[in-house]
Amino acid sequence: MLFCIDIGNTNIKLGLFDQDKLRAHWRIATDHTRLTDEYAMLLLNLFATQQIRISEVTGVAISSVVPALTSVFADLSKNYLAQTPIIVGPGIKTGMSIRTDHPAEVGTDLIVNAIAARQVYGIPIIVISFGTATAFSAVSAQGDFVGVAIAPGVGTGAESLFHFAVKLPQVELARPPHAIGKNTTHSIQSGLVFGYAGLVEGIVKRMSAELGGHARVVATGGLALLIAAETDVIQVVEPDLTLVGLRLIYEMNQS
Repeated sequence: MLFCIDIGNTNIKLGLFDQDKLRAHWRIATDHTRLTDEYAMLLLNLFATQQIRISEVTGVAISSVVPALTSVFADLSKNYLAQTPIIVGPGIKTGMSIRTDHPAEVGTDLIVNAIAARQVYGIPIIVISFGTATAFSAVSAQGDFVGVAIAPGVGTGAESLFHFAVKLPQVELARPPHAIGKNTTHSIQSGLVFGYAGLVEGIVKRMSAELGGHARVVATGGLALLIAAETDVIQVVEPDLTLVGLRLIYEMNQS
C-alpha cells in the first residue's frame, strides 16, 4: 500500500491507498516539538486501529510546508517503514507546468491539490484550500498552474480578532442564525463565516473571468464544508484532495 503524508502548518493528513482506493486516513495536529520516534509511535497506534501492518506499506509520498518536519517524516519512512519516500519538490515529476514569476515559491501542497483537481474534475479549475491560509489556485484550460491568491485562513482571522481586539471573545467557528448578529458571538461568527463566503465569491468571480469564464471550483481543507454551505460558487468539496494528488505524483515517478 502507498502511505501518503501531507504536512501542513496546523494539521498533518495521513492516508493509505490500496491501489487507487483510500483504505484509511487520519488527521493529527502538527507539533514541531515531536521527534521521529514519537511520531512513529503515534503512527503505529493508528495503523493498529485499522489492523494494518507496517510491512504492508510499499511506498511513501510526502508533501510538506513545514521544512523542520519534512526530515522527521523522511527518517520515519526509512527507519520504521523501510521505504525511501518521494518528497514533492525540485526533481520530482508532477506533469504540471508552473506558469508563475517564481515557481519555487509556490507551496507544494497547492501544486499537489491542483494536480488532483485537474485529473479528477477537469480544466480550467480553481482550487480553494481552507487552511492556516485560504489559498485560491488557478489551473488554465491548457492544464497549467497559472497563479494563486492568498488570504488569511478563517481560523487565523478568528485568532487575530481574539488576540488583538481585547474585548472580543474567542468563539466557535460555526454558522450564526442571522447575518445581523444580536450578540457578540453571533456578530463575530457572521463576519467570519458570511464574510469569508463573500471573499470566496469575489475572488472566484475575478479568477474565473481571467480563466475564460467557465472554471469549475473545488474546495478542500478543514473548514471547506462550513464556507461552501454559504455560497453557490463551490461545486465540489473534496477533503482528501491532497492525498489523491500525492498518489498521482507517486505513480508518475514510478515509470
